[in-house]
Order: sequence, then structure tokens, then C-alpha cells
Amino acid sequence: MRRHVPLYAAMVFAAAGLQTAAAEPVKPNVLVIVSDDHGWADAGFQGSKEAVTPHLDALAQGGVRCTNGYASHCVCSPSRAGLMTGRYQARFGFEYNPEHDPKNERLGVPLTEKLLPQYLKEAGYKTGWVGKWHLGASPKLVPWSRGFDATYGFIGGGHQYRDWKPDGRDQYLPLVRNGKELPDVPPHLTAALGEEAVAFVRANRERPWMLYLAFNAPHAPHQPTAAREAKFKDVANPQRRKYLAQLSLLDDAIGEVVAALKDTDQTRRTLVFFFSDNGGQLLHSGNNDPLRAGKGTLYEGGIHVPFLVSWPGTLAEGTTYDEPVIALDIFATGLAVAGVSPPKEAKIDGVNLLPHLTGKVKTPPHERLFWRTKQESQVTHAVREGQWKAIRIGRKPAELYDLKADIGESKNLAAEQPEVVERLAAAIDAWDKEMAPSSSTGKPPASK
Repeated sequence: MRRHVPLYAAMVFAAAGLQTAAAEPVKPNVLVIVSDDHGWADAGFQGSKEAVTPHLDALAQGGVRCTNGYASHCVCSPSRAGLMTGRYQARFGFEYNPEHDPKNERLGVPLTEKLLPQYLKEAGYKTGWVGKWHLGASPKLVPWSRGFDATYGFIGGGHQYRDWKPDGRDQYLPLVRNGKELPDVPPHLTAALGEEAVAFVRANRERPWMLYLAFNAPHAPHQPTAAREAKFKDVANPQRRKYLAQLSLLDDAIGEVVAALKDTDQTRRTLVFFFSDNGGQLLHSGNNDPLRAGKGTLYEGGIHVPFLVSWPGTLAEGTTYDEPVIALDIFATGLAVAGVSPPKEAKIDGVNLLPHLTGKVKTPPHERLFWRTKQESQVTHAVREGQWKAIRIGRKPAELYDLKADIGESKNLAAEQPEVVERLAAAIDAWDKEMAPSSSTGKPPASK
């Protein structure tokens, strides 16, 4: 079915000089790069003096740094589910990290949800997945069954980086390419993912493509090469030293992919997103300063993440965007540049960011952003509205923070601003009624 090309997308095509001889718009590429448990402060473009990330810094300098960029959840799998659907994962009850069980079709993003690559494939894109999946292991839920043409990576939620013996356990699964298990183990997983992404970029230079490059770095276990760890020998904490070395390897892999775009003359026709799937894991040496707490919480340290958007020639270089944005927006933005109309059969919570990032639209992309997580039997909600952030943990009274003045959430203003608390609590309740019932970690929601 031929999709209508929105006016804004056509304007973007022309502005980027993407025209064929027949004057038909050539669709831009979409590259989505995700890091895993990446600390808010752990990048040079975030001001770190410890983290060595020259390639990410260059990506930031060549694009837009979203200072209030958010993941849609505080742990890996639900966050990635939100990215792939453009919908709050709470809408379809996916708020848990699923166990690796190829026999269980309920452990993963339900088949009722249509993923971004499925839409883009229908629009003529070559679609690729490289890296971590963690969105379901049964035959119907794996990447090659959900819209990806070319695939390489591991299906589980975490993995060893080197010297593992492939077996059926999570963390030790064999790598797969296009649905077939590979017997060999690469020298280092992060480098192998970068190499595979480079090969995809080079192989598809003559057509529009979408690549989901989903790293598991710098998620534990930290297993950098000895040579890379030696470059951080002055870091006293051995776990922090390994973390920074692993992050440096991640940065190198991203640099190779960006270089491949340049070498094949695709830089100006490739929209690039980079973000972390959730906040840094403090127990594994991630640094979220000055944000409060980390992965697994709905305080800023769990959901406020490094977030970059780059499209040279279309987006202003070396700029910042301060309004709150969320990874759900990547879905809607990807559809827009591909000329695909948003689906009418599903509520899409993300928005097309391009009019906002280019300054064509001056209003914020979102009136409010919401989060929900369930750990054990306790449900936590959060909402951000402009400068205000409310968080409600279980049955405790809601906390209120002014993020403009207190990004570290150190002063609870609930007692001083009862009308704001009441408004945001009502907004949470109204939003929650639209969602599916909360699900516990590791298990799908009960069948209706």
C-alpha cells in the first residue's frame, strides 16, 4: 500500500539534497545506536574528565545534545520495547526483563505490537539489527521474525564479551546471523558488533536503510581487552577502571560506524540517534552525577540518559535542546523521515522531533512524560511536566521536585506546592487508567 509522504518529510528530503534524477525524494537512512546502563556523567560531551569518548563527543559536536533526554523505563528490556513500538510499554504490559525461554511466546513484546522495522520495511527500507535483542526468544519474537532483514547478535538480555563457551544459558548464548547460530566466538563482542554494523552500512549504500545497533556495553560484566584497560591504569577502583575501558571500546565501535557513513558518502542522508536504554548501574561503577540514584529507579539517575541526535545539513551542529524528549520519539521521527504516516490502529506516544529540533515548532514536544515500574509488589510512578517532576513510590505520598533548580532531586517540595502535587497525581492516575495492569519483573502480565 502506498503511504502518503507528509509535507514536512518532503521538505526535509529537499533540504538535505536527497533527489534522484526523476526528482523523486530519496528517503534518508535511520541509524539508532543504543548503549546499555550508560552513566549520565560517563561521556566527554557530558563533561566527564574520566570517560574517554572522542567519537561520541564528535557526534555530539556534529548534532544536537538533548539535555533532557529520557529512556521510557528504568531497566533494559521495557525501555527497548518502548523504542521499537513508539508506545509506553505499559500500554501492552511489558514492564519486565524477560527470562530467556525460546519455548515461551509470552516472554517478549506481544505480537499485537508492530515494530519500527516492520513499518520501514514496508516503505522500501533495508532493515538491520546488530547487537542485543532481549525482546523475546521464541521463534515468533526474534528479530528476523519482526521486520529485520539482516540480523547479527545475541537474543538474550546480557552477554559475555570474550572467551565464552557458547551454550543455552543467558550470558553464554551463541551469536546468530540471519537466524543461524555461529560456532565461533569473536575476540571481543563490542568490536564484532561494530564491524558488523560497518559491513551493513557499506553493503547498503545505494538504498535507504534502518539499522538498530543495540550494544550491551557498558553493561556488566566488564571485560575489556587488557590493552584497553591498561590505558586507564591511573583509575584506582578496578571495577571502575574496567567499566571505563569497556566504554572506550564502545566508543571506538561507534566511531567505526560513523566513519563508514563518511567513507560511503552517506553522512548527510543519515539521521542518527544515540541514547542509553536506562541510567547507569551504580553497583557496577556507572556515574550518574549529579542525578539521584540509578538503574531500576524512577529518580533521574534511572531514566535521564545521554541522548544525541545528528543529521548534518539538516540539524544545526554543536547545539543543545533543553525541552524533555524521550526514546519513544525515535519511532515517530523515523516514520516521518521515511514518509510513513503514523498508524491509526495504535496510540503512538512518541512525536516527530525534527520540527522541534530545527526550530520550526517552538512549543515543547510533550506536555507531560510518564513512567511506571513494578519491583516486587510495589508500583512506582513518575511524571514530568515542564520543570516539575513528581514521583510516587507505592503507597507513600508523592514527592515533588523542581528539576530546573534541583536536578539532583535533593529537596522535596510537596509540602510547599500542594496544588502542583495534586495536579500531577491526577495526571498519573488518568494516564495509568489507559495502561495495561502492571507486571512483575521477569513475568508477563496475567491473561485477561
